[in-house]
Amino acid sequence: MPNAATDLFHQALDLLLAKDMAGFVALFTDDGVMEFPFAPPWQPDRVTGRAALHDYLIGYPEMLDIREIAEVTVHETADPAVIVTEFTASGVVVATGKPYRMRYIAVLTVRDGHLAHYRDYWNPQAAQELLGEGLVRS
Repeated sequence: MPNAATDLFHQALDLLLAKDMAGFVALFTDDGVMEFPFAPPWQPDRVTGRAALHDYLIGYPEMLDIREIAEVTVHETADPAVIVTEFTASGVVVATGKPYRMRYIAVLTVRDGHLAHYRDYWNPQAAQELLGEGLVRS
């Protein structure tokens, strides 16, 4: 049986690979939230609302050129609106040309066919080494 949350997650990955951040943001509810529990102190740990998400994410491809998303695993939960995902994003840090590879775990909650909450777990120490302080974003 298809799971809407899983389908939406795969659509989000496709949009990230296409560098279509406006399309990615459009997947969220108007009051959608991205949460970053491991964010370093100089970065927000929560971004709320589609407009704020747009402002936060629109320049992402200018920082990271994500070229592959691999090792994708989706864990369905007892609540069909919630999934736990694992994946690895690989590409290039635009400013330096250095290779980028980061493992992520994300918990997604879907409401009315849109992402309502995206909790993004990643290694801020590794990100800082790759991107430098002030440029770290998930």
